[in-house]
Amino acid sequence: MENKIFQLFAFILGALALSSCLEEDENNAIGQPSPYMSVADVRALYRGEDVQLTTDKMGGAHQVVGVVISDPASGNFPTGQVVIQNSRRRLTRGVILDFGSTTAPFVMGDSIVVNTEGATLTSINGALQIKGLSLAGVTKAKSGIEVTPRVVNLEALTTKPGDYEGTLVRIVAGNATPTPGRSAKYSGDKKLTDGNGNNIILHTDPNASFANERLWASATYTGVPLMGMDPQTQEPTITLRLRSINDVMDASGPIYLGFPESFENPSVDKPSYNMVNGDRGVWDNTIDFTTGSWKLYNSILGPTSNRDRFTGKQGIRMNQNLAAASSPYTQMNFDVPDGASKVTYIYGAYYTDASSTWWIEYSQDQGQTWTQIGPTMTEAGNWTKTATILMDISGPVRFRLFKKGLGPTSLPAIANGRFSFDDFAIYSNAD
Repeated sequence: MENKIFQLFAFILGALALSSCLEEDENNAIGQPSPYMSVADVRALYRGEDVQLTTDKMGGAHQVVGVVISDPASGNFPTGQVVIQNSRRRLTRGVILDFGSTTAPFVMGDSIVVNTEGATLTSINGALQIKGLSLAGVTKAKSGIEVTPRVVNLEALTTKPGDYEGTLVRIVAGNATPTPGRSAKYSGDKKLTDGNGNNIILHTDPNASFANERLWASATYTGVPLMGMDPQTQEPTITLRLRSINDVMDASGPIYLGFPESFENPSVDKPSYNMVNGDRGVWDNTIDFTTGSWKLYNSILGPTSNRDRFTGKQGIRMNQNLAAASSPYTQMNFDVPDGASKVTYIYGAYYTDASSTWWIEYSQDQGQTWTQIGPTMTEAGNWTKTATILMDISGPVRFRLFKKGLGPTSLPAIANGRFSFDDFAIYSNAD
């Protein structure tokens, strides 16, 4: 009897499950389109001509959701325009919302739902925006959302502008060119360069709250990149708009001519390094790069694009599992003349290696003695980050990156993997 009851119970459960599955399949087959479309999908609708946004063209959707990243209070964004961004399927994209002459009452961190039915997706000087919107069609869902800027270098920004336009980004060590004097102000259009031929325009409206603040030769900038026109060449370019003076960090003097050192020349296709004392010896080589002579101790030129952390074709890779007596370093064999106000470089762990421990050192006696400056760092991973070390050094100086030998990796106690770095830049301390 118990067995028959059990079989009957199992049959009922199975029938219910089958019914549920059929209901789910039927509902999925019928389909209810989402009223929302991601910013990335909206941007994809633009094919070089204006697009009227309708539910048909938006696959049944009629609303866009995003977080406000522009700041109307700064005066550095046009009246009536708001920039929003959102993320979907790991794609972060942004767009300008244009409300005409009406001042939009939204502030940074507001999450808004925008009815786009009948509005127009258009491009003005290359910047995508949705025009013909009404404030009556916008609902604020939440406020106070903190948006973390994506860190990007000028090379990536200029190579793939569509990936970053209309989103919040942070550019480490944007260098104003020509080098500004002490009386230079932000007001107007200033050119930022990375020293490798990648340039954008830093745009500041003359009426912006920070227009008359001092423009430094180099700084880290957080802002919203938008397509625009170069005022001198009238060619399309990226213009970066800051939200306030708080978007300026790590201000310093100008980058030295020839820096950042990219370690591109010589190429590893040439015999650029050798092992000392045979296969079980140490790497100990002096190599002439573009900026001058460098000593690579237990360090080599790494050319593996999917494993080493660098821009371009190659960077520096430092060896793993070495003891303290064999600690790797890469050092300048020459001085820069006018001191230093900042050093920057990009870094990461080689491939999937464990992290390591490293720091920057400087010498003012031609490399006889070395002194650590800046923090001890330990968080390299299989990604690329930018390090920025501020300083106030006067007179001739040289630098090296020193990786501490901790012995064989034995996690979690000891992490001593291979380490990669590139684009080593030094910024003058001259007035």
